[in-house]
Amino acid sequence: MPPILAAEHVSKTFQVGRDEPLLAVRNLSLQVEEGEFVCLLGASGCGKTTVLNMFAGFTQPTQGRVLLRDRPITGIEPRCGVVFQSYALFHWKTVQGNVEFGLRMQGVARAERRRRAAHFIELVKLGGFERRYPAELSGGMQQRVTLARILAADPEVLLMDEPFAALDAMTRQVMQEELLRIQESSGKTVLFITHSIDEALILADRIVVMSALPGQVKAILPNRLPRPRHVSVQLSAEYARLKAEVWKEVGFEVRPADALPRSPDRR
Repeated sequence: MPPILAAEHVSKTFQVGRDEPLLAVRNLSLQVEEGEFVCLLGASGCGKTTVLNMFAGFTQPTQGRVLLRDRPITGIEPRCGVVFQSYALFHWKTVQGNVEFGLRMQGVARAERRRRAAHFIELVKLGGFERRYPAELSGGMQQRVTLARILAADPEVLLMDEPFAALDAMTRQVMQEELLRIQESSGKTVLFITHSIDEALILADRIVVMSALPGQVKAILPNRLPRPRHVSVQLSAEYARLKAEVWKEVGFEVRPADALPRSPDRR
């Protein structure tokens, strides 16, 4: 059975004014299995968002192919729901109206829209806030509304681009645990972009480490921490071991060569 998402030898070049073309992603290959939670981890500017945008169909690869269920993605892909760092809510609509919006665009009947919106509002623990407007909600609550709206549209894949980066540390931890709960109950496939090692370790089944620009897959590390996961897993010895292993891969991409520890025979 083919993977639900695949990138095959993908490269992406951008032309920026009259300057030389910028190679953002080079010869990247990646597979994501159905129901899997994969984190794409790397330093800022390494091409992570470019990869996500190609899977969403927002931009096309310069070379290679991106596939959903073994078929090329050639335009905006409605089977992929995208959650950005910004909340992307309609400020003039209530929580209920925001969650129903995608269903309305799909032509879903009013009664069914109401039923599905109510279900997902409860799923993200916003029951009682249906008639509130985004300005009346905290950042974490607004991102829950965004997630409910995406889930209500029933995409096959969730593409998430650092969705919790703007939240304070405590709210971010709560949202990570909520996302795990929702993903485990729904079985959705998730490709999640982050530059936080801790976030990747809390969330992912596999961690894909990207190199510095131009972005390539540097390492793919399985995460065998037991599920269901909670923030307290960070206190375990296995967590510390995995974090050191991931940092060994990421550290060479974010620190200058002369700042890295050297082996005895290279001193």
